[in-house]
Amino acid sequence: MNYLAHAWLARHSDDAIFGALLGDFVFGQSALEDWPPAVRAEIVRHRRIDRYTDDHPAVVATRARFGPLRRYAGIALDVYFDHCLARDWARWEATPLAAFTARVYRILEERHAQLPPRLAALAPRMARQDWLGGYARRESVDTSIRGIATRLSRNHDRLVACLDVLRAQESAMQTAFDVFFPELQRIAPLLGAASISPGLSGSGTAPAGG
Repeated sequence: MNYLAHAWLARHSDDAIFGALLGDFVFGQSALEDWPPAVRAEIVRHRRIDRYTDDHPAVVATRARFGPLRRYAGIALDVYFDHCLARDWARWEATPLAAFTARVYRILEERHAQLPPRLAALAPRMARQDWLGGYARRESVDTSIRGIATRLSRNHDRLVACLDVLRAQESAMQTAFDVFFPELQRIAPLLGAASISPGLSGSGTAPAGG
């Protein structure tokens, strides 16, 4: 999942949202010790959510639709799933999308001095351009994926090529989200319940930001 979904799944507290957003920028087990327990727990939950997402049968089957591009499909699907969440926001959340995204941007601004360098550089632009709210618009998927492609060290054209598959098979992508996301919503609270250990915490993954 991408920024919006991770933040929403951590909506129970500001510390949780902060930790969820840090998940793509804090790597390894030792780095967890730099953060207070409430934030650390959400960094770990973020990693487990990513692992659950990658392994979910509906997501595995959807990645396979990308054929030789499936190595890059996970990034494209992360962005597309944030679009599905934002577009049908009222289906999932009573708080208006604009109010929720304002909360996320406020948390990032108030804690800017604590942000890892890469997130510190992204956060002001994320708020200024309203990346999270923008996911409600279909064109934001293409814009975000093209932006991510410019930050890849190589084969950026393969990620951009995923856009054609998304367009051609969009109904299947939507169906995968409709199957997968309710299950993730139910299990997400449990993914932070176990004690933190190297075998469960994971090492973190590269961001798929907008």
